[in-house]
Amino acid sequence: MSEKLSLEGLNFEATKVDINKNILTLTLNRPEKKNALNNVMMNEINYALAYAKQERSIRVVIIAAAGDIFCAGADLRREKSESNVPWLKDADDISLALRHLYKPVICKIQGSVLAGALLMVTNSTHAVAVKDAQFSAPEIKRGLWPFMVMAGLFRVMPKRAGLDFIMRGQPIDANKAEKWGLINKSVEVSKLDDSVNDLAEELASLAPQTMQFGLEAYEKQDSISFDNALPYLQEQIAKCFEGDDAKEGIAAFLEKREPNWDKRTKE
Repeated sequence: MSEKLSLEGLNFEATKVDINKNILTLTLNRPEKKNALNNVMMNEINYALAYAKQERSIRVVIIAAAGDIFCAGADLRREKSESNVPWLKDADDISLALRHLYKPVICKIQGSVLAGALLMVTNSTHAVAVKDAQFSAPEIKRGLWPFMVMAGLFRVMPKRAGLDFIMRGQPIDANKAEKWGLINKSVEVSKLDDSVNDLAEELASLAPQTMQFGLEAYEKQDSISFDNALPYLQEQIAKCFEGDDAKEGIAAFLEKREPNWDKRTKE
């Protein structure tokens, strides 16, 4: 992206953006509408993700939500907006924005996830949910089909489980979502904050340049054949060894000290 993005002076109406050290938390903030995704919210999400990708200091993104429902899917109603968050030209779909961020993204799921909200869960790198959260793709009951959701869903869930999930439109609980790989783990409500914060801080403490480089390679090799993936990944290994993180990590190992990733050469 050529244009430098800024958060200064912006009024995020449908979301909240908070930055603490190296972690950006994006909170869906339409609890009265069950955090349904309207055009304003989707633009604000895309803008926040683009900003997180741009800023080297941001190493992890948390997607959280206010209220009792994480997100109820799409909201097709048009409402008057006071958001002044710029509309990004040629913005990606949220799924692509997440997958092309190449930084850890944790969905912090405090309530149920419905329909199009699964786009965020399936395309984030991590998802942690409270035990009483439910997950559903009810489109079939309305004569529709979760076409866009399938791309991410079948990259995290077994095919037969995923097919049953969308063919019948029945909700599943957090235990089954964890068993099927839709989320990483489920926790008690009282432990959600600590679980997500601990995970985010751990990920933020690891080699950020290599993390970004590795996630980009993961995304690209995921869409090519095995025979083509191996030579591509071999090239990436060589590039990784030439990076500042690898040099610092190896030096720290040999010197028997903790690595200091902030010592890396500035871009």
